Amino acid sequence: MDPSLDQPARQRRGLLIVLSSPSGAGKSTIARMLLESDKDVTMSISATTRPKRPGETDDLDYHFVDDAGFDRLIAAGEFVEWAPVFGFRYGTPKAPVKAALRQGRDILFDIDWQGTQQLHSAMGEDLVRIFILPPSMQELERRLRERGTDSEQVIADRMQRAASEISHWAEYDYVLVNADMDKCLAKVQTIVAAERLKRARQVGLVTFVRDLVGPSH
Repeated sequence: MDPSLDQPARQRRGLLIVLSSPSGAGKSTIARMLLESDKDVTMSISATTRPKRPGETDDLDYHFVDDAGFDRLIAAGEFVEWAPVFGFRYGTPKAPVKAALRQGRDILFDIDWQGTQQLHSAMGEDLVRIFILPPSMQELERRLRERGTDSEQVIADRMQRAASEISHWAEYDYVLVNADMDKCLAKVQTIVAAERLKRARQVGLVTFVRDLVGPSH
């Protein structure tokens, strides 16, 4: 059978995938593993007022802008979401997101619950929200300490913030407990695969079915 015959049914609209979790729950690691394992997923590049860190590249890691530039982007309606985080502002540019959806490409977002709420309001059914929980608060604290990069005060602040972030779990479509990184990744991959197959995302499916059964049905 010619594989091109089923092409209209396989065309689809892109997917916006949000991964949120408290710091230390494994979100960034799972995001990296998903990007490495799925060539159809690319990471959203946010604009930020945070200074560039050593090794970071402008327009690759972030779009680095000053406060005045960020204000101009807000005023022009260029963000689908933005939020203050630890004294700086982060925002998702609208144009590349809409272009990716039209082209059937999937974008991964590493944002908190505030950004997720804004993104959901702006993008609706194009968005899939996944929240990752730690197996326990004790394990979360252990993971934060294992990093060896944060002071006691920073760890205490992150633990306090974690309780607040976890309180928003019910605002997400899927909630996973990350007791094992590989198993949690497999669940994320299953969610992404299923969401790609949803009828609402199958561009051209109506035409395909009409041609399949004839115009009288």
